[in-house]
Amino acid sequence: MATVTSCDGTTLTYDRTGSGPALIQVDGALCHRAFGPSGPLAEQLKTEFTVFRYDRRGRGGSENTLPYSPDREIEDLQAVLAEAGGSAFVYGVSSGAGLALEAAKNLSGITKLVVYEPPFIVDDSRAPVPEDYPERVATAVESGRRGEAVKLFMKSTGAPGFFVAIMPLVAPWSKLKAVAHTIPYDLEIMASHQHGHPLPAEEFGKVSIPTLAVVGGKSPHWMQQSVRAVASVVPEARFEVLPGQNHMVKPGPLAPVLTGFFKE
Repeated sequence: MATVTSCDGTTLTYDRTGSGPALIQVDGALCHRAFGPSGPLAEQLKTEFTVFRYDRRGRGGSENTLPYSPDREIEDLQAVLAEAGGSAFVYGVSSGAGLALEAAKNLSGITKLVVYEPPFIVDDSRAPVPEDYPERVATAVESGRRGEAVKLFMKSTGAPGFFVAIMPLVAPWSKLKAVAHTIPYDLEIMASHQHGHPLPAEEFGKVSIPTLAVVGGKSPHWMQQSVRAVASVVPEARFEVLPGQNHMVKPGPLAPVLTGFFKE
């Protein structure tokens, strides 16, 4: 484990493994180096890349400097890019894909980008996020009701009611609650593009690097539409379906897709 200091003085923890061109993973909501998919994926990629995994601010070993802003998270990624030598491939998943796209509009050090299922809502194929949803989550967090915040988040993702109800009984529950205070961060990153409107071409046209937008073949139609929309508005993007996968993508099928694209 190593640390790097972001622009605002926040200390971030990260690790690196493998050898080859630098590749930075950007986790989605509730995930960090010790909890989530980045570790198994790094194991699949380390023979081809030097893989950097970092704890986004407020998670794992990274500090949580307030007030929060998505701009600070872009600066965090910039700090990790500097540790990687100033340039790197980037892979983002879920809301981490949304963050990676925002960063790619601003950071010249990202040379290629793969995004897996950024949860944009771009049409009427699913209901928009309710206007009061971010406030309800924030209120739950601020009042110490971390479990309620996690449940609200899981319901918003479309998780079945019975699954949400039994979540407190499963092993990862305490780990989810430990990072519940960061859910509002991901909601803020995604806020502009979860209301059923097309992605603005002018805004996403600022992503001027080769980009691969990937969706699981078993993911719902609204998610398929989201990823297709990214591929249509990012100038150098293409769309790919990963057969048999859903939002909880397995590292085995995903790693060859990343390797193939980044090695082109």
